[in-house]
Amino acid sequence: MIEYADIVADLSWGDTGKGKVTSALVKEGEYDFVCRWAGGNNAGHTVFVDGKKYKTHLIPSGVFHGVTSVIGPGCVVHENSLTAELKYLDDNGFDITKVKISPRAHIVNRLHIDEDVEQLAEKLGTTSKGIAPCYADKMARKGTLAKDVLPLWLMWDEKLYGKVLCEGAQGFYLDVDYGNYPYVTSSNTLPYAACSLGFPPQKIRRIYGTCKAYDTRSGIDPLFPEELLNDPELAKIGDTGAEYGVTTGRRRKCNWLNLDMLMNAAKISGATSIIMNKVDILEQTGFFRLFHDNVLKSFDTFDDFKRYVITQFMVQGIPINDFKFSKHPEII
Repeated sequence: MIEYADIVADLSWGDTGKGKVTSALVKEGEYDFVCRWAGGNNAGHTVFVDGKKYKTHLIPSGVFHGVTSVIGPGCVVHENSLTAELKYLDDNGFDITKVKISPRAHIVNRLHIDEDVEQLAEKLGTTSKGIAPCYADKMARKGTLAKDVLPLWLMWDEKLYGKVLCEGAQGFYLDVDYGNYPYVTSSNTLPYAACSLGFPPQKIRRIYGTCKAYDTRSGIDPLFPEELLNDPELAKIGDTGAEYGVTTGRRRKCNWLNLDMLMNAAKISGATSIIMNKVDILEQTGFFRLFHDNVLKSFDTFDDFKRYVITQFMVQGIPINDFKFSKHPEII
């Protein structure tokens, strides 16, 4: 029986440290499962364990701490990429028998990737991983299920019990329903979709909403015009924060934190906690700015910046239990 489920969900456009937060929560807590509910190897999570950096695209971050890590039924799996990631983890001493995949997950094939590259990548800035075409086949009821392709030892028995941590992929504003369509991902990234793993909403205990102290975006989106790359202060933010996509290696476009969009995402997602990462980048560059009510506001110190953010959440009546502002790549 499930005792409770906690959820880590991105409140921005991805790349906000969900893998780091998930890893830290698993290290601190006593979770029995860590699960992903959507997406495929278009995701990219960076995790530090004992000071060493690891990167994954499919497998949840629980595997770094010996916790059963489930790729759920709403995910899509590219077999060769999965095999490579399992080998990478095994070579680095992690127990890959803890990795399980829902038999209902769908398989990305070569035709999906070709279609993505030829028809979507240039137009929409996709990762060229075949994700959207795979989901299209799923919805057309002509996809291939994991249980028909992958080895038996990887199959999840579809049972959850105890304490469950759900690790989101992508971000709120990449959600197929809530993002700037069509510049979105092909799945539901909001926390409610985590229930597709097999638990009712009543079991949700906490929703950890992640963001950065500034906004970033990979790929094409009119909300993040190319001109942002030419802004010297934002370029310094990007250089200092090493803002390059884990999956594509593309330089991310940076912009000042949009507080209105962050509060909207937190409200709709039902976030109970906000974890703002990379505050050290603002401190290193000396730029403390954000957009609020379409006005760019500047602050003398990060404490002033932080105080303003917390105050505006309170003014808007968004019930956040706690805010955490993180400067460390491994610790919340």
